[in-house]
Amino acid sequence: MEQEVVSQAALAGSVAAHDMSIFSLVMNADIIVKAVMLMLVLASVWSWAIIFDKFRLMGRLKRRADDFENRFWSGGSLEELYDAISERADHPMAQVFAAAMGEWRRAKAKGTALTDATSRANLRQRIQQVMEIALNREMAGLERNLGFLATVGSTAPFVGLFGTVWGIMNSFTSIAMTKNTTLAVVAPGIAEALFATAIGLVAAIPAVIFYNKLSSDVGRYGARLENFTGEFGALIARQIEDRR
Repeated sequence: MEQEVVSQAALAGSVAAHDMSIFSLVMNADIIVKAVMLMLVLASVWSWAIIFDKFRLMGRLKRRADDFENRFWSGGSLEELYDAISERADHPMAQVFAAAMGEWRRAKAKGTALTDATSRANLRQRIQQVMEIALNREMAGLERNLGFLATVGSTAPFVGLFGTVWGIMNSFTSIAMTKNTTLAVVAPGIAEALFATAIGLVAAIPAVIFYNKLSSDVGRYGARLENFTGEFGALIARQIEDRR
């Protein structure tokens, strides 16, 4: 009994001799595991940078869209509104408006005759096309980098798992070489391996959560742009009919 107590004390002392801090786990890990950890940390940092940037961007765009819609529906002249924002259309709704008004202005400047149904239909079609092009371009900009969050969320756990499997393989190799199955030999390698999986989860979980949130926000903003495009297109169509 006394020998067993002594053996357990020696084992505990042997395990304690190994530094199990996070810094030690990283520095003592195999080069492959270190590469996996570094890759996951960089992916996590970049994911958070995208998250903060997108949240700031969406908040700013919503405020500017509110202000623009208030001015648009205030009953003022659309020509005056275009003159005021054409040089600094710095948000998607203003870009869509400026694209349509620019095409309308060009048609007026050329003196395009709108006396027949075909010419009116052609002008409406051109205005609708430039609005759709502007909308698609702006939406593509808003969705930029969201794919990276989706990729990190779906692949980071598996990348971390690869580091874990590699680390466990090294642990078993150490056991085979030393022919020692004590906890002091096994524990450090297992801890290093599992730490890679932990980093993978730390990178993946926020990426998935905020990808879903930001995708929802971008989708709602896109629906708002489409509604504005439809309403403005109908308004332009009425003005075209009034000019015949």
